[in-house]
Amino acid sequence: MSPRAVSRLYEGHFDEASARDLARELRQQLGCEPTLGIIFATADYLPKSGDFLETIRLHAHIPVLVGSSGEGILGSGREMEGKPGFSLLLLHLPGATVTATPISPARVEEAAVGGPKVWQKATGFGPEKKPKAWFLLADPFSFPVERWMQQWNEAWPGVPAFGALASGLPSAGEASVFLNGEIVESAVAVAFEGDIEIHTLVSQGCRPIGEPYTITSVDQNVLYTLGSQPAYKILDGAFQGLTDNEKERAKNNLFAGLAMSEYIEEFKPGDFLVRSILGADPNTGAVAIAARPRVGQTLQYQFRDAEVASTDLHHRLLLKQTELARLGKPPVAALVCTCNGRGLKLFGPVSHDAQAVDQLFPGLPATGFFANGEIGPAGSQSHIHGYSASIALFCRASA
Repeated sequence: MSPRAVSRLYEGHFDEASARDLARELRQQLGCEPTLGIIFATADYLPKSGDFLETIRLHAHIPVLVGSSGEGILGSGREMEGKPGFSLLLLHLPGATVTATPISPARVEEAAVGGPKVWQKATGFGPEKKPKAWFLLADPFSFPVERWMQQWNEAWPGVPAFGALASGLPSAGEASVFLNGEIVESAVAVAFEGDIEIHTLVSQGCRPIGEPYTITSVDQNVLYTLGSQPAYKILDGAFQGLTDNEKERAKNNLFAGLAMSEYIEEFKPGDFLVRSILGADPNTGAVAIAARPRVGQTLQYQFRDAEVASTDLHHRLLLKQTELARLGKPPVAALVCTCNGRGLKLFGPVSHDAQAVDQLFPGLPATGFFANGEIGPAGSQSHIHGYSASIALFCRASA
């Protein structure tokens, strides 16, 4: 039997009967037993999370159910912001194995001393037994996500990780991660093995501006000189190169891009790991960014707006569609983790990212949410991104 998937986006507050009926209907529509369920719910579901998750799991017969709370949620071709509801995806993956492991902050501290072997022992995956991919979800308010990602890349080099950081009530700093019928302490990691391929893409929604420069002086996250010139001077020069219309839109939309490879003759969108600019001082010439760059690394400033972000996402989806068509491996489902700074805040029209996926992959079952940070590969490692869309497409490994 081939892989199969179904999804549903539900609008409304938690109602046990409605959740039960939806779970039963989706299982019947799937036509077989699910291997994995992925679920995202708005924050008003959290007080009843135990009842809600157990109802879905029981009546859809889901052996492994993972997900999180979300400030907004999405499904096939549609996004919901400012409304209560949940989004559920059921996946039947014959020939594949799915293993979920809860992750605690204490384990991150242990791995800081014990190294990759700590994670390999905790998950059951080591150098000789690597998963095809990792699906990661974490609570950004209670969990050291940056340290975790660094350790994860060291433990499984070359294994892609995708997912996101949970969101929910931004004013309260509250978010939750789900595993089966309960909320887990901080994070969950889901490993995929066997007859499955997961193709990922990350749209960071930026284009390079100005020129690329070599970092010549930096102290932790503060850039002092690029190509022996003040970092602020280079930033101002890049800004001045924008059109008058772009300059008006550039407030809070300028970023720093760190080259993921130094062996590129002409840099283009997607060649950089994009990080926020935290501050700039024209007097000292310093620019602070949300990263720890190194001397010798190439940096180019970036510009982001709705048009650039939309063009970049459609371009990357088209490239992925072409690749999968060439391989003869059409996807059976999609997971879309998009930044809570996108959606209505960036694009204006509703459902931009969900509709972009549906346009290139019509009718594809999908689930996702608006996240506090998106996880996906960039270059040879997986990273936490901001203002991006991280998309995973589930395919059968054997053509």
